[in-house]
Amino acid sequence: MPKNISLTRYLVEQQRLDGHIPPELRLLIEVVARACKGISQAVNKGALGDVMGTAGSENVQGEIQKKLDIIANEVLIEANEWGGHLAAMASEEMDSIYVVPNRYPQGEYLLMFDPLDGSSNIDVNVSIGTIFSVLKKAEGHHGVEESDFLQAGSSQVAAGYCVYGPQTTLVLTVGDGVAMFTLDREQGSFLLTEENVRIPADTQEFAINMSNMRHWDEPVKRYIDECLQGKEGPRGKDFNMRWIASMVADVHRILCRGGVFLYPWDKREPQKAGKLRLMYEANPMSWLIEQAGGAATNGKQRILDLQPTKLHERVSVILGSKNEVDRVTAYHAGL
Repeated sequence: MPKNISLTRYLVEQQRLDGHIPPELRLLIEVVARACKGISQAVNKGALGDVMGTAGSENVQGEIQKKLDIIANEVLIEANEWGGHLAAMASEEMDSIYVVPNRYPQGEYLLMFDPLDGSSNIDVNVSIGTIFSVLKKAEGHHGVEESDFLQAGSSQVAAGYCVYGPQTTLVLTVGDGVAMFTLDREQGSFLLTEENVRIPADTQEFAINMSNMRHWDEPVKRYIDECLQGKEGPRGKDFNMRWIASMVADVHRILCRGGVFLYPWDKREPQKAGKLRLMYEANPMSWLIEQAGGAATNGKQRILDLQPTKLHERVSVILGSKNEVDRVTAYHAGL
């Protein structure tokens, strides 16, 4: 497909030629993209738009909300609730699901999102982003309940993210590879800039928060220690470390040039399986990574095979270049 075509044309071609997406899903993705353009404008205004700093409230995980967290959440809800494509939404920032009001027609899809990933970077002008995932509601249900959202990541019908950095870039999969779109601010449109994105199987770059090393499990310590030993160690090559503290930005770098991202379980909260949210972060990112030829596990099994038990479930995440993910996973298995 030629570059610089619009997101709308790309989706229409997916619908028309390949039959990957029905019309309702195409329209839903376009609405999400429009919402991301609105969030991008708010992010770009920064201090000029009175959107910086904290909002003085906490989300369901007990984390302090930033003003932009709340703004992004409201933008996504208001953009998507009236179109007739959705039955309900779920957000990292909300306690429970948001059912489409009765005054609007109800569709067959479920939308989940992390409205603004990387909140700690908002006030320091570092890349942040929006992550989204789309599921189909089980047929035969007249209403919608929280249990309808508890589907394995392999059931996703669309997933993606929008990263707000030097450019605003939308990254999308509908199960037929990964495509990237860049926002042309003059036209106000997302234009295709790369498709069939592929992640190299090998890499010399890892992303992890090294300050937590003392809390990691032994397999993670072993892997990172071998990377740090460089050419003189068992890996026989030097590694670079990157850590942006924004999953969107770290995953975007991996999709662009390879690498491995680790946010593992640690001993500070042993009762929790990990830090990142399975439904809003791990599942959509894992599907994108796999669609680009990479791999994603929780250290023991494929993330997309995990069966969620609650809306805000957490999980350990290891994703990126396949050979590195396989190695860390093998270490967890005692190999």
